[in-house]
Formats: sequence, structure tokens, C-alpha cells
Amino acid sequence: MTAGEDISMRRKKLRYRAWHRGTREMDLVLGPYADAHTEAMDTAQLDRLEALMSEEDPPLLKWVMGQETPPDHIDRDFLALVIADHHARLAK
Repeated sequence: MTAGEDISMRRKKLRYRAWHRGTREMDLVLGPYADAHTEAMDTAQLDRLEALMSEEDPPLLKWVMGQETPPDHIDRDFLALVIADHHARLAK
């Protein structure tokens, strides 16, 4: 397997995980984001998405909804991109 195939498979797995979170609310936030952006992401960006997706759904949903401030270990800049993407989809 080449590096290109590795990253392609990783993108595919992340898209699948984004749509199969366990809670429908987070599926609808992360699934469309992953579908729209993973093909253009490099390894570092995929790492950021993967780190965010490793968080549990209940707190992640609270951060997305602005109900709680994410803890310091969360990549807030990346989370802001995901939230902005979600809001843009809702506005359509």
C-alpha cells in the first residue's frame, strides 16, 4: 500500500466514523463536515479531526452548541471551523 492509499483509506474511515458517532446530533455535525473537507485535508488536518472525534459526544455537543467552554486540551481553532461549517449548513 502506498502513502496515497494510506491517506485515502484514513479519510474514508474518518468519514465513516463521523457519520456513526452514536448520537444523531453529532452525526449531523461531523458527518457533513467530514464529507465536505476530508479529501482536501493533509495528515496534520486529519490528525486534528481525529483528535476532536476522539472526544465523547455529550461534551462535544455542548461545545458545538455553545453551552460549555471546551477544556484547554481541545483544539479550539479547529472546533471553531467545524462549528462555522455546521452553522453555514443550517443557514442554507
